[in-house]
Parts: sequence; C-alpha cells; structure tokens
Amino acid sequence: MSSAAIITPAERRWRRIKLAAAVSAAASLILVGAFAAWVISLGPLPLQQARQVSTTIVDRNGKLLRAYAMADGRWRLPVDAKTNVDPGYLKLLLAYEDRRFRSHAGVDPLALGRAAFQLVTRGHIVSGGSTITMQLARLLEPRRERSVTAKLRQMVRALEIERRMTKDQILDLYLALAPYGGNLEGIRAASIAYFGKEPKRLSLAEAALLVALPQSPENRRADRHPEIAHAARDRVLDRMVEDGQVSAEDATQAKAVPVPRLRKPMPILAPHSADQAISIVKDTPLIKLTLDSGLQRNLEALAHDRAITLGPTISVAIIAVDNESGDVLARVGSPDYFDDRRAGQVDMTRAIRSPGSTLKPFIYGMAFEDGFVHPESLIDDRPIRFGSYAPENFDMTFQGTVPVRKALQMSLNVPAIALLDRVGASRLSSRLKQAGANLVLPKDETPGLAMGLGGVGITLQDLVQLYGGLARLGSTRPLREIMRANDDAREPLRLMDPVSAWQVGNVLLGTPPPENGVHNRIAFKTGTSYGYRDAWSVGFDGRITIGVWVGRPDGAPAPGIVGRTAAAPILFDAFARTGKLPASLPKPPKGTLVASNAKLPLPLRRFRPVGELVRTGGEQAPHIQFPLNGSRIDAAGPGGTSFSAMPVKVAGGVLPMTVLVNGVSAGEIDSRRQRLVDPPGPGFTRLTVIDAMGAADTVVVRIQ
Repeated sequence: MSSAAIITPAERRWRRIKLAAAVSAAASLILVGAFAAWVISLGPLPLQQARQVSTTIVDRNGKLLRAYAMADGRWRLPVDAKTNVDPGYLKLLLAYEDRRFRSHAGVDPLALGRAAFQLVTRGHIVSGGSTITMQLARLLEPRRERSVTAKLRQMVRALEIERRMTKDQILDLYLALAPYGGNLEGIRAASIAYFGKEPKRLSLAEAALLVALPQSPENRRADRHPEIAHAARDRVLDRMVEDGQVSAEDATQAKAVPVPRLRKPMPILAPHSADQAISIVKDTPLIKLTLDSGLQRNLEALAHDRAITLGPTISVAIIAVDNESGDVLARVGSPDYFDDRRAGQVDMTRAIRSPGSTLKPFIYGMAFEDGFVHPESLIDDRPIRFGSYAPENFDMTFQGTVPVRKALQMSLNVPAIALLDRVGASRLSSRLKQAGANLVLPKDETPGLAMGLGGVGITLQDLVQLYGGLARLGSTRPLREIMRANDDAREPLRLMDPVSAWQVGNVLLGTPPPENGVHNRIAFKTGTSYGYRDAWSVGFDGRITIGVWVGRPDGAPAPGIVGRTAAAPILFDAFARTGKLPASLPKPPKGTLVASNAKLPLPLRRFRPVGELVRTGGEQAPHIQFPLNGSRIDAAGPGGTSFSAMPVKVAGGVLPMTVLVNGVSAGEIDSRRQRLVDPPGPGFTRLTVIDAMGAADTVVVRIQ
C-alpha cells in the first residue's frame, strides 16, 4: 500500500469536524427556514379588527353622552392615555406589569429571567415575564393554550407590533382591549361600569383594582367575586409597597376601601339626540354633538321631576339653543327614555303638534314691520266676525280697547286675528317657512286666520328656531346638533326687520312671569292648543332660547294642562338651571320709534280692522301709484356709490298721510300726494302709506 493512501488520525478528526459542521449548518439552515416559514404562516396582525370600538357619542367638550355596545354585545371604548386616563394609574400599571415598557423592543429579557428565577426559588409564579406589548399580542390573537410555542408566538408578534406602532399607540390599544370580566373591555368601560366615572381621576384603591382585574378577569370580577377581587387588589398594593412605588400608609388606607359589588349602567345622556346622530352618521366610531352635557343632565332631571308631578301619562320635552350659533345645547325628548306609559322613546321635540298661541308674536312682528301698528297703538278686543269665523278669548271675556303691547302680553285672540287679517295668513305662512320653520296644514287646506290660534302643525325645535330669530333681531340660524368638519356655513334666514323683532322681544320681556319667575328677565310666550292637548312656553334672553312642551304623546286631551301653569314654570326653571343669570336683550336698533301713544303719528295711535274704517265723504283708501308693487328701481347715483331719492306718489286717502320705509317713518305725504324718500340701500324695500283714518297700502320693490 502506498503512503498516499494512508489517513492520519489528525486528518480523520478534521474530516469529522468538517462533516459535523456541515451537518450543523444544514440543520441550522433547516431550523431557520422552518422558523421563517412559521413566522410567515402567522399572517398579518389583525390590527384593523382590534381597532373596532363601540360607537361613542360625546358632547361639545368631548364628554361621553352615550355609548353603543358592539354587535357582539361587548363594551369597548376608544382610549387616549394622555387625555382619558389618570397618570397615577398608568404609573401603577407600568410599575406592576412592565417597568421597562418605554425602553425595550417588545420583549424584556430581564423580566423573563426574573420571572424564571422567582419560579425556581419560590416554587410559584411571583410575576410574569410578559411585557405590555406581549400581552397586547395575546389580546390580538387570543388562544387558550399556555405553552412554549404560544409564548414564542407572543414574542414574535410583540417584536412585530413594536416595529409598526409607537409606544403610545401600543399603550392606547392595550388599554382599549384589556379584559375586565363579562362584556367589559378596556379601562374606560371598566371604570364607568365599576365606579360610574371616566378613568381620568382614580383613587389608589380604584387604580390598583383596575390593574389587578385583567390578570384573571372572570375569576376576579368584582360584581361576582368581590372577595377574590379584593384580595387581588391588595396583592397589587403589597407589590407596589415592596417596590417602593406606594407608601405603606397609603396602601393601608386603600386596602380599607371596599370594592364595588355591582356594575353601574353605561351613561345614557341625550338618548334621542344620540339615536338621531347614529342614524345619520354611519360607520364613525366617534360622533361629536353640540350639546353641553352639564346642561343636558340638568334639564333631563327637571323634565323627569316635573313629569312625575303632572301625571303618569304626561310627557315633557325641552330644547335649548344658543342664539348666536344656532347650536343645540340640550335636547330632552321625553322625561324618561324607558317609560312606555309616556312613550319615552318618542322625541317630542321633533313631533308635529298644534302651537296654540305661540305664533302670535310673529303676527305682531309682521304688523310692526308693515307699519300700520306700533306697540303703543290702541286696538279693540271686542266681539268681531271674519266671515263665518268669530274668534273668542281663552277666558271667554273681552278687554275692550287696550294697547297692542298688552294685547300680546295677555295673548288676546281677537286683536291677534284682526292683525293677521291685515298681514295675511298666506304671507305669514310664507315668511315663517322662509325663516326655516316647517308648517303643516290639514290636508287640502290653505293658510287661514285659524293658524293664528294654533290651526297649523309645527315642531318644538322649529318654534325655538323662530324665537331665536327674535333674539337675533330678525334673522334665524338653522339649528345644528352634529358637529362635523367645515359644517358651520349655515346662512342666516330672514324672519323680519330688526326694529320689528326688537319691538316684539321688548313686549314679551314685559309679560307677567309665573310664580317662580322674575319680572323683565326673560322674553317669553305661552300657548295652549285646542282641547288641552299641548301646553307650550318658549322664551329667550340675550344668550339662549329655550322651548318647553307639555302634553300626552298620543295626542289625547289633558284637561287642566295649559301653557301658563304647566309649561311656563318649567321654562323659568330651565333658565335657572343653566347656571347663569339671564343675559340682557340687544339694545334698540337705529330708527326704532320709542314713544307713548300720544306722541305717535296720528295713523299709528289706533288700529282699526280694514272693514271698519269710518268714512264721511266717500273717500277712497290710499293707493300707491308709484312705484308699482314688485317693480325694480334703479336708484344708484353717479359711480354707484350712493342712491338718489325715490319718488312715492299716492292716490286717494285722507291727509295727513305717513310714509314708512321698512317700518320706519320717512315723513308725510305733501299736498300733491307725493314725497321723495331715501332708499335704505340695494335689495328689497317695503313702502307703506297710512292715511289719517288708519287705511294703508303697501308695495315691495327691489332697489338696484
């Protein structure tokens, strides 16, 4: 045998080493490949599904009004740890569960080593090695088995979560998903259910309990196993004392606090508004309303208390609106959402009902605007017939001749119908619709004089919008309740001119208040519909407008329920519960005629219905010959920077005659029955001529 074929022992060992290395490398590659394949088989993280939360309705300041359970019945509320959660709780949570949360990459080797050492030395688990991120991974993919493979899966997922999310996002998602027993998930749902409050401010005892529950949520449920929950909470406190996070004295005091044994119901503030919002805004986890939760809570309590005193079938509805913005600040659709006897789930602020006398202020406002009557004018309250219609007062009596101011304050029917006859029912209806109110007439009927006493349907919210127009000096603001981005482009709607609106508000301010009210603080009006079916009271100050409705939701009569005694006291209590003194109404606009009856122009001193003008020589009623009604007048001066005087020519009528431009006196017609008047500016202008007998004619022209 040749020497070349001889293999030395050293060479043999070297070959064995190389073979072992090759086998080891191949095995390592196989293991790495298998591990990579296993990791790939895990699939994507189910983050989108985990981010699904209960739809929550919040007020204008972000406070929770109502939450809706998820489709499977779980309560899971969105969490922002920086704004929604007590910093003391967060400190306790991280100290107990994951003290290096802010520094590790998802897995904490030191925590795993400590947990293993404690298990070996003490014979039982003292603390877990799972980080917050690993616990989140387990919540994202819940599995029952507890094995090395399951733990390895959590570690891999934790590393992946840390790559895809910030620490704050990880903490927020964990706080939203952590289980607290039953259908409660997340710190907010648990805090509300057990303590009846958001977790913004927690005591040490409350924070320790909320740290303990997720470790074994079903076994430690405070509402089912309070003793076990109590012991678990105390163990958290003991650990924190050992770690120097909590003083022994504070821990002792916290241990003395009993754990809650009953779950509290989820808040249901403004249930009708919430139901309406969720039906309009689809697939949005957070809906913000314009409501003020504090005012909403106060008015719900007021409606509930008053309904109890009024009877088991009587309902109460209240709505409060900010004058300037038109934002709904509170809406109480019924005194008890769950009371079937009162049809509690029916929102009576949106129900169409007869308004009784509550439309009268707008009749007077249009009469003031047309210029044939003034708050200090005299008007007759006596039996009168308009065709086959003969209105009567609520108390079946007549007051004789009274000032217009008193006629409105006393809600006399005959003067209101006499003015409506002059204004025109169709014109009133069109004006109110133009201002945003939806008036509902009986089928196949046109606007008539009866609408002045409630012969038309309207909702409480539309009525409040109209009264808000009086507070805004003649322009209504469409109501808003759901806050959305760039949604505040609502244009004001014209109701009447500023002078007339101020005059109406000034008259209503002097209406005698109910026994619980103070004089000259709130401008308000009451109304009672035919058959005692609806009692109303609507009022405003310089800041808000509030409307109250009282009655039976089924439309049945409720004898004895009248606006002045049933609704007005609730209205004044509602203003008191806003927590602010009534704000002053605006000052009189420029051009407002403030005078006693004796100093009014002769035609304005007394109002007479058109059919009762007394003529002695067969005189003709005044008729404006120029300009013609509906005409366009080019009155622009040189360069378009000013407007030249416009001639007004009149035929007929008894001198002296007064010209009014948009309800403001512009002087008297001369002996040639004409006068030059200064246009107020571009746009529609109302010209009215009133003669010495009270007869009048009006045209509307467009100045350009």
